[in-house]
Amino acid sequence: MARCGQDDDATRILCRTTIALHAPRYQTAPIGLIPLEVWFHALEIAATQHGGTFATCAGVARSLLADPREPVVLHGDVHHDNVLDGEAHGWLVIDPKGLVGERGFEYANLFRNPDLATALAPGQMRRRIQIVTQEGNLDRRRLLDWVVAYAGLGAAWSLEDGDDPTPGLAIAEQAAAIFI
Repeated sequence: MARCGQDDDATRILCRTTIALHAPRYQTAPIGLIPLEVWFHALEIAATQHGGTFATCAGVARSLLADPREPVVLHGDVHHDNVLDGEAHGWLVIDPKGLVGERGFEYANLFRNPDLATALAPGQMRRRIQIVTQEGNLDRRRLLDWVVAYAGLGAAWSLEDGDDPTPGLAIAEQAAAIFI
């Protein structure tokens, strides 16, 4: 949908699906969930080794993780290719990572997908920020911070895999440049 001129609709579907995922289901969180702090370790390593935008992203991540809000069980990988049309069953989400942390984190991956050209298209991030803050009932500044942190984390993972971190860093820099 996003690649065919229907990104706003796709973004709304992803947000509504995420809200459904976060609906309360448990008295206590299931055992074995990974705290977000563990996932962000790779970003700290990249920040120490490379500085620059990695260091900026790591600083933002540390601030967010030090002051968590609205913790929930997280899928950890909600994005355009992991939400499928189940027709009569509704939207289905595949490939969960089993995390626990702030619900705002869950939306950050939407800004890195479905591909770099779509994610960095002129005006795209601002439009998505508006839709996601409204649909997800999220604080705009905090959502932008999650986008910065998660894009930096994705870039750090790219480094670990021997891939180019530039796309993730470009998304982090674009999100950091948006002011309230």
